[in-house]
Amino acid sequence: MSFARRKGGAELSRRHILDTAARLFRESGYAAVSLRSIAAACDMKAGSLYYHFESKDEIVLEILRLGVEHVYLAVRTAVDALGPEVPPQQRIATAVETHLRVLLELQDYTSANIRIFGQVPRAVRERHIGLRDEYEAFWTSLLRRYLKDSGQGGRRSLAMTRFFLIGAMNSTLEWYRPAGQPIRSVARELTRILLHGLHGATTEPVAKRRLSRPSAGSPGPNRLAAG
Repeated sequence: MSFARRKGGAELSRRHILDTAARLFRESGYAAVSLRSIAAACDMKAGSLYYHFESKDEIVLEILRLGVEHVYLAVRTAVDALGPEVPPQQRIATAVETHLRVLLELQDYTSANIRIFGQVPRAVRERHIGLRDEYEAFWTSLLRRYLKDSGQGGRRSLAMTRFFLIGAMNSTLEWYRPAGQPIRSVARELTRILLHGLHGATTEPVAKRRLSRPSAGSPGPNRLAAG
């Protein structure tokens, strides 16, 4: 999905570069994509990129930021809109559905984030890790509040639970197809499994889908903002 929102001007060019670079990083990984290849895909001269970005890693940092920031902002906004009196399980259900919806809407950015985070230079990771940590902390607070409310505080590993949930949600980038089942249905099933386990999960049949080996451009099992 493109972030470009208005026609003409430097902002459109900048967004076009980011949209294109995100797609290339998603498809080919960090090392295989150069400033020259980004410029060619944008149908511009390589030197023109420097008007907008000083280096390849500056482009990467912006893509990593957008891949997490838009998901985090949407999730936090949706949860905050529920108000303080809403039960913790509903807050988690809302967060799961919102994470999935935005994750899948911004596939090039979120997939690129997941694929290349472990490939980028350490200095790039260190500049980005604070945002990922902040989003992880938000999920930890949701889970802790649920466990406390249900009387299970201290009986579960919040880190492992968070890894399980975010990993499961992010894996939808590999297999989810809109024609299969609504995002809301996937979100409800994941929430039931998280909160109640397999015995408490719905017995409604999941829409049949053919899972194939991920293509070269598909994200691996890494987790967006977790790990």
